[in-house]
Amino acid sequence: MKERDLFLKSDAALRDVFDRVDPDLLTVPAPADWTQKPNPTLRDIVADHAYDEAWVPDVLAGKTVDEVGDAWSGDLLGDDPFEAYDALNDAATVAANQLLDPDDTVHLSYGDFPVSEYFVHISTYRAFQAWSIAKLVELDYSLPDDLVEALWETVGPRIDEFRQMGIFGPEVAVPEDADRETQLLGATGFWRA
Repeated sequence: MKERDLFLKSDAALRDVFDRVDPDLLTVPAPADWTQKPNPTLRDIVADHAYDEAWVPDVLAGKTVDEVGDAWSGDLLGDDPFEAYDALNDAATVAANQLLDPDDTVHLSYGDFPVSEYFVHISTYRAFQAWSIAKLVELDYSLPDDLVEALWETVGPRIDEFRQMGIFGPEVAVPEDADRETQLLGATGFWRA
């Protein structure tokens, strides 16, 4: 299932970025539009991603929000935020690698979708956050080439649809000789010169 592969690549990219972040940077202010928390820091963003990772096994098991309840509420990061995130990431990877029917229905807070569509949603979130977080903390980072191509294949044809949903901003012009990553970032409104 190409959507699962996209998820695994996106999830690995986000983890790779987190693995490179110095824990001292967790107090760095983060853009307000990345979360609903007031005055967010990078730790808040890691917490949001930990929460999202925690839900993956339950969602893929077909559980509803009501069935899961508040199992994932509260502080999931503890004293070692990146280690806690990695453990949740490991569990999500195991769940995603199970035998799954791409047409099975999963229950999200914003509606019911096929497993394959769920993977597209969470992959898009993770991939572009990986790039954005790396830029926020000034890491020398590029999305892996195979992830960029998978995003072009799966998300590329739907950029306008996602833009109308508010996921992507307006397209940004990029240099004519831009590489595939920069073209993708420009098409989705993330690239800045």
